[in-house]
Amino acid sequence: MAAVFPKGFFWGGATAANQLEGAWDADGRGPSVDDHFTGGSYERPREITLEIDPDKLYPNHDGIDFYHRYEEDIALFAEMGCNMLRMSISWSRIFPNGDDAEPNEAGLAFYDRVFDCCHAHGIEPLVTMSHYEMPYHLVEKYDGWASRELIGLFERYAKTILDRYHGKVTYWLTFNEINCGTMDMGNLFETSMIQGYEGPASGVHTTFQDRYQALHHQFVASGRAIRYAHESYPTLRMGNMDCFILSYAATCDPADILLNQQQMRQMNWYCSDVQVRGYYPSYARRFWRDHGIELDIGPGDLDDLEEGTIDFYAFSYYMSNVVGTHGVEQSAGNMTFGGKNPYLQSTDWGWQIDPDGLRFSLNEIWDRYQIPVMVVENGMGARDEVAEDGSVHDPYRIAYLRSHVKAMGEAVDDGVDLVAYTWWGPIDLVSAGTGEMRKRYGFVYVDKHDDGTGTLERRRKDSFFAYQRIIRSNGTEGLE
Repeated sequence: MAAVFPKGFFWGGATAANQLEGAWDADGRGPSVDDHFTGGSYERPREITLEIDPDKLYPNHDGIDFYHRYEEDIALFAEMGCNMLRMSISWSRIFPNGDDAEPNEAGLAFYDRVFDCCHAHGIEPLVTMSHYEMPYHLVEKYDGWASRELIGLFERYAKTILDRYHGKVTYWLTFNEINCGTMDMGNLFETSMIQGYEGPASGVHTTFQDRYQALHHQFVASGRAIRYAHESYPTLRMGNMDCFILSYAATCDPADILLNQQQMRQMNWYCSDVQVRGYYPSYARRFWRDHGIELDIGPGDLDDLEEGTIDFYAFSYYMSNVVGTHGVEQSAGNMTFGGKNPYLQSTDWGWQIDPDGLRFSLNEIWDRYQIPVMVVENGMGARDEVAEDGSVHDPYRIAYLRSHVKAMGEAVDDGVDLVAYTWWGPIDLVSAGTGEMRKRYGFVYVDKHDDGTGTLERRRKDSFFAYQRIIRSNGTEGLE
């Protein structure tokens, strides 16, 4: 069938400030956690340095220089047909230390210009308040989200940007992939990058107690921000953002089925059950008991959860995996958590490609919550080559795009209230997982390389025109 999408559907791209803006210390911006991550690779994890080492490369410091080139980039997104841009605000651009007495006007003014540029091109901003970064000072002084003091500091930051931009931004997300705080990540970089339990490199929080207490602090902070938005600016629409990693039971052994149910609850439902319903799910109590978790729940915290529920469900979807009790072959990719599925192909970075899983996930989410749904990240990292004539041929990316758009169309036909799709990322940017540029997602090629060299010239890839055709037809053409 041809995909059928509703009139007014949002097509766009998704980005993060720390991965593309650059200008890391310009106009009063303070260092963020990500500014302390060196470059890395698929084979070699990124390092975290307590001090900025002049002899090391920190790719987030320059990004792709969106800070100075946003007009050019937004014009390219508009040419592609995008009517939504998911982006984030750098907390340390607004409050350089996170606990400053007053916000940084130069940082606020920068996002005014970006939002104005978006609207001039007919693009609706979808803004994430915290996308895998926070002012580094908050880690040094407070130990990040391990501290309850972060709740009030985030609340003040959220109120500042809501007050400033409520007339320019309708759609908001509080925390990016908040549920990654439930994961026991495998290396120092990954544990530190997850905003749910950031801490100094000398003492990253990895225990269940630390992670889930930090998550509780984020739930409360998110609830307060959402409640303030609803009370102060009723036209605003507030969402969550989860990293949805669908898992399948490896066999029909009931033990595998139960294990997968537990995996889905912990990974995909725990956080959104709180943020959609406004309270902890029933299964949380046993999980806490089994893992020695005793949450410190302060006075009024549960009211903040109840009164700060979301208006729409937003999630990223890149892959699926397999879990089982009889031993499964582990996926080889970075930031993948589970077994290999013999029925699926994988990207160059080992992420299993499963468009049917996206349709299944959309149906599960819609049936569970019955609120509008957005796919706000979906894409594939690949090694692109520039041909002699300057063109970039990426049929693998086009195939991935088409298969996932088809899957979304099927989900819409199934009855899912899907309202937006923003591809990650519409332009090449620094990989969060590895710090690479060679792991390219974009429809627009950026001439920058892992060693920091490059002209930063932008080039339209073949996929640019493939997505343009899909958008122009509202998903009815370009899927062959």
